[in-house]
Amino acid sequence: MTTQTRKAWIITGPTSGIGHRTALELARHGTLILVGRSPAKLEDVEKEINARPGGHAVCVVCDFADLASVRRAAEQIAALGLPIAGLLNNAGIMPTAARTTSQGWDLAFTTNHLGPFAFTQALIPHLPEGANIVFTCSAVEDPERKPAVMAGFRGARYLSAEDSLHGRWAPGGSAKPGYDAYATSKQANLATVLAFARETPRLRFNAVEPGFNPGTGLSRDANPLLKLLATYVLSPLAPLMPGGSTPKRAARMIAQVLTDPSGGTGVYHDEKGHPMHGSTQVQDPAFQDRLVTETRTLLKQLS
Repeated sequence: MTTQTRKAWIITGPTSGIGHRTALELARHGTLILVGRSPAKLEDVEKEINARPGGHAVCVVCDFADLASVRRAAEQIAALGLPIAGLLNNAGIMPTAARTTSQGWDLAFTTNHLGPFAFTQALIPHLPEGANIVFTCSAVEDPERKPAVMAGFRGARYLSAEDSLHGRWAPGGSAKPGYDAYATSKQANLATVLAFARETPRLRFNAVEPGFNPGTGLSRDANPLLKLLATYVLSPLAPLMPGGSTPKRAARMIAQVLTDPSGGTGVYHDEKGHPMHGSTQVQDPAFQDRLVTETRTLLKQLS
């Protein structure tokens, strides 16, 4: 098959951790459109995939904390004219402290939710019938999730899209403000999936919880000691823990969900690929619709 007839898959955040592993899994299913912030790292993954028999990948540079960059990336992808079968919104960060963009916006909420939301919304008109859009989510958005609570999370603290943009969260949150931002952004991802699945039945929208994967590089600002602990102590033990996994297992599960031909939509998959429920709040269609409406209004204002 030529690059114009074989299936194409968009993956964001493919240069490290679970994203890199998933890119290698997806490379067996067609052309990859690699979307990330670092041109050098993207080129490394592109070369790795293109060196494989039958492998083909192209790069599109995009900083999800920069909405103008997001719009340009979506336009570039549409201009490629490839038959896109799926999109994996995997790029994300988990700061432990409050961090902001150059505009003063909350970095985690912008990178994890606003950027992918705008990216997906811009690509929807260019996606063929039945294309599968998958968001990498996290169960830390659920305040009833005991392992997450033990790790210091207190669930999503959503007030409004405007409040989230400026790093304002509902009371009773984590001692680490970055955790509130991350949990809220991941709840926003899941709410987006569930709302979009109802709004646009010609496409499929699904979510995945990749499981506890310490040492993947998600928390870039953790102190060196914690990084060493995560990489050399917690990572080997993670598969033995409830909800634990490895990047390789997570990648295999995510690739299976993204390439699944069954036509399922609006499904949240756990680390084993089985259906699971999010928090009570995010399961409410009224909350899903409010969050999506507020996000759209905010993006119009920001643009």
